[in-house]
Amino acid sequence: MPAAAGAHVFKNALVKIDDVEYANQLTKARLVPDQPVQTQRTLVPDGVVSDVDSPVWTFEMSGLQINIAGGLAKALRDANGGELEITLQPKAGTGQATATFTAIALMPAFGGEQGEWLTQELELPVVGAPVFGLSS
Repeated sequence: MPAAAGAHVFKNALVKIDDVEYANQLTKARLVPDQPVQTQRTLVPDGVVSDVDSPVWTFEMSGLQINIAGGLAKALRDANGGELEITLQPKAGTGQATATFTAIALMPAFGGEQGEWLTQELELPVVGAPVFGLSS
């Protein structure tokens, strides 16, 4: 069987937040669903009932902590508690998979350790569910 088409290394991505491109500041950007499954076993050998709940999404991101104009850390601080419109496209170009969603801005870290890059790592709650599509 041949290898599956469409697999690629995560690089040359697009991460647009409120119409500003921030991929050059990020090292990680991913949507993660939390989708509980409830299972009930009954007293008969094949008696299993399962139900899948609706997913709750989180947008995980890590990257450089840039605290000046044009920096994502500054933009997140300015928007704290507000809604952000985000588009995540794992591979640049037309006809590529995209996810568009709304997330709640949280405060990023400020500062760091001597001799180390200033970084930030956040898990932003997503409002509702992402809309998946293709880039144009």
